[in-house]
Amino acid sequence: MQNLPANIYSVAAVREIDRTTIEDHGVPGYTLMTRAGEAALHEATQCYPNARRWQIVCGAGNNGGDGYVVARLASQQGIAVSALALVDPETLTGDAATAWGDFVAEGGVVSPWSGVLDAEADLLVDAVLGSGLERDVGGDFAAAVAAFNQHTAPVLALDIPTGINGDTGAVMGCAVKADLTVTFVGLKQGLYLGEAPGYCGRIRFADLEIPEGYYTDIDASYRRLDAQLLANVLGPRARAAHKGDFGHVLVVGGGEGMPGAVRLAGEAALRAGAGRVSIATHPSHAAIIVASRPELMSHAVSSPSDLEPLLAKADVIAFGPGLGQSDWARALYELLANDSRPAVWDADALNLLAASPTAAPNRVITPHPGEAATLLGTGAADIQADRPAALAALAEKYGGVAVLKGAGTLISSATKAAALCTSGNPGMASPGMGDVLTGIIAAFVAQGLDLETAAAAGVEAHARAGDHAASAGERGLIASDLLDELRAVLNP
Repeated sequence: MQNLPANIYSVAAVREIDRTTIEDHGVPGYTLMTRAGEAALHEATQCYPNARRWQIVCGAGNNGGDGYVVARLASQQGIAVSALALVDPETLTGDAATAWGDFVAEGGVVSPWSGVLDAEADLLVDAVLGSGLERDVGGDFAAAVAAFNQHTAPVLALDIPTGINGDTGAVMGCAVKADLTVTFVGLKQGLYLGEAPGYCGRIRFADLEIPEGYYTDIDASYRRLDAQLLANVLGPRARAAHKGDFGHVLVVGGGEGMPGAVRLAGEAALRAGAGRVSIATHPSHAAIIVASRPELMSHAVSSPSDLEPLLAKADVIAFGPGLGQSDWARALYELLANDSRPAVWDADALNLLAASPTAAPNRVITPHPGEAATLLGTGAADIQADRPAALAALAEKYGGVAVLKGAGTLISSATKAAALCTSGNPGMASPGMGDVLTGIIAAFVAQGLDLETAAAAGVEAHARAGDHAASAGERGLIASDLLDELRAVLNP
């Protein structure tokens, strides 16, 4: 079992890796299937060492074959195994038929699906439908999914939970809610998109001993962000460094009565290493911000003319937190819409941009699904139904770098596969999280990272800080909890 790899593939790409391994490099398909069974067995016994009564539900094709291999290998280890077949094993062909035959030859018994799972099983294995699912689950297959989800035992899904689309992550009618998914050959993009994160549980990966060179001609759909990215771009600072070396962030926002968002963004920028951070905000609460965090340089801005001298000193602009859509906000928008400095735009800056769409290469836009829907003139449900397409449309229409926030945040790239963040947790669905992210990305730009790298590193740092903060529990997590966690994340 391996750490999760960087590349994430479409189902077609994984099939091609599998095909070339078998046909071009001479590795028998049944050898790969056996390795898959061995990997799943290893992970299951590591995660559930006390589970000694397993029930394995097998469908057709190679996913069912994987299940029969697991059944045979688990039986060899003295585990009480029962196997149920949703498809008559006599109709199986190829490697799946071999796997069934080998299990039976060693004394394994396969019973036809009767609509009921073993109530005393302490581990269920989902080997029903694999990643190639293209239509809604129905009939006995849907009944099996319901039985899985009603059972009290943990569920191990082989390759992908039954009912999850391997490319989009959509639930195809219904889907097994797994506690653990062991996936093979390549990470499928559907494990991380759409509704899938709520169904996969922990994800483990096994490459089945396929050499790295076999992957080189296959294009990845996404590159998975990890801690190594932060280590690569945030090296130790020079001993003689001073604050002027790390850039000046200007946070613009905080309309009347809304000082919290700029306060969060400003401190996040400081915690992420910016040398200096200024806040340009409504005069009614400029003093409140500096009182709560004296390291922030807070400036009262009544009109665009007050903002211009602050812009002259800034290296990067963080625009939008708490901005609102008042006449005051619109006046600042008109000035900043034509500014050529690197900028990170969020919140009401995006809503104002949607009303007057322009493309700019110097911007990072960071919409959540609702803001993305406004930017693209569609509905939030449409954004969530096809997040990859939404990301591409945002990047094409608005230029620069697009960050589509949410479970599995996506970051666009002009030159390589889009990035996908697999860190983070549901506790981060709370107010102010986007303001913190805006400040982090702006700080990374101020420290010299290009927009795309800053966006990717900022998303990963933000998510990891959220995971650190959630160690005491996800419910009740608030945005400011991330601020104290950033130093540990950014100084590995």
